[in-house]
Amino acid sequence: MANEQIYATGKRKSAIARVWITRGTGSVAVNKMTPQDYFGNIFFEPKVAQPFAVTETAEQYDVKATVQGGGKTAQVDALVHGISKALQTMNPELRDALKKAGLLTRDSRVKERKKYGQRGARARFQFSKR
Repeated sequence: MANEQIYATGKRKSAIARVWITRGTGSVAVNKMTPQDYFGNIFFEPKVAQPFAVTETAEQYDVKATVQGGGKTAQVDALVHGISKALQTMNPELRDALKKAGLLTRDSRVKERKKYGQRGARARFQFSKR
């Protein structure tokens, strides 16, 4: 296991994160930028660090990721999902901790489509009896 690179894909809504992790010093690069530069104000560092905190592997792996699609918040969630899957692939013993924290489950909630003859997915036009 000499500096092997593990790949995983994380998803949330229409955001997709392709994640590569290698043994290293804990650096994270998202689309060749730091997470703070890429995500800006909405970047939640604890959220991205959560898989490492749960598995107690902080600053042991370097993360390189490309994210696309969706919004910034969905991209952060996709990144966390991808990191969790990659950690599990690298060390299967971490599966229980990641599963218990709910980090391996893909959040499948997506926006419901608008229906014809209605104002939205569930909202209706106002009904007038007279």
